Amino acid sequence: MTKADLIQEVARAAELTIKDAEAIVNEIFQAMIDSLKNGDEIELRGFGTFRQRERRARRGRNPKTGQSVEIPPKRVTYFKLGKELKSLLAKSEEV
Repeated sequence: MTKADLIQEVARAAELTIKDAEAIVNEIFQAMIDSLKNGDEIELRGFGTFRQRERRARRGRNPKTGQSVEIPPKRVTYFKLGKELKSLLAKSEEV
């Protein structure tokens, strides 16, 4: 599903215009981005949780030259499935 598909689905389900649905979807995404930038966690019960983790500095290798390089520390966003979604997806795989 793309963002455009999501906007179409919101417009259809809520009986809104595409323009209004797009504004709602964009506002939700912006609120999520702002929360993650502030280091907050986003928990959508039954769906999952978005969190930021600190990744340590480490030594890597340039694949072109084989030369060793230092990779600086950085923040990484990850998503963990909620229990309900995980069980729904597991059931759909059984069929």
